Amino acid sequence: MLLKLNTADHRPLHEQVAGAIRRAVAEGECRPGDRLPPARDISQALGVNANTVLRGLRALRDEGLLEFRRGRGVTVAEGADLRSALVERVRELVADGARLGYSKADLMEMVEGVP
Repeated sequence: MLLKLNTADHRPLHEQVAGAIRRAVAEGECRPGDRLPPARDISQALGVNANTVLRGLRALRDEGLLEFRRGRGVTVAEGADLRSALVERVRELVADGARLGYSKADLMEMVEGVP
């Protein structure tokens, strides 16, 4: 898995790490059931602190994209490839809404009103 961070990106590093892994899953570089390298290896490859990587991995676990299993490490969850693409589209929707002056609550109302 080849991950890169954009030094011009102003988002926190843990969000960039999560985004890079999310993209790898969405693009099929990592498939459901695949085991990710240890956080220490990812942190060395990216040149960031291991805790930064772990924070990004935990965020992806909370989204349902990754599974943490004792003794088996971190694996890509079943259905994560589809979920990852959808999560990315939702993030874009929220960002677009914010640029247009809509809050997340406003967007939720819009979504709930769609048949």
